[in-house]
Amino acid sequence: MTFKSWHSRGDEPPIRVPAIGLELTVRLPPHETGGALAVIDTINAPGFGPPLHRHPEVEIFRVLTGRYLFEIDGRQFFADAGDVVSVPGGAAHAFVNVTDEPARQTATIIPGLDAAAFFTALGELMKDGIPAKDALDNFGRLWRVEFLGPPLAR
Repeated sequence: MTFKSWHSRGDEPPIRVPAIGLELTVRLPPHETGGALAVIDTINAPGFGPPLHRHPEVEIFRVLTGRYLFEIDGRQFFADAGDVVSVPGGAAHAFVNVTDEPARQTATIIPGLDAAAFFTALGELMKDGIPAKDALDNFGRLWRVEFLGPPLAR
């Protein structure tokens, strides 16, 4: 793996997926790490988070602001600002912002996922809201993501 020198100021254009209350910026794309990892910053609207899903990549979340309810393989717990949560590859997981304000996390994805392409395509798929299960399943197959259920309720 070859890491390149990289500097992100956080002023990269955000990617928005309003149907799941998500705004994110890619802080370290996988092409700068030889595919080893990617780093994204996320903002989750109050009461929002991704649907229950699984994928082969490991994710490591650091909560920057707010409070989240996480579920990993059926176990639920809260994570607050400063907490770090790791999700093993293949684990069914979801989270939801349980506060009344936007909450922020940094996520490291191992190995690196082209998060810009994934979330841009997801935003397009969800431009009119959460799509039917078959559309989500078709999208998921392209990215090795299995959508397992709805988002968590706060």
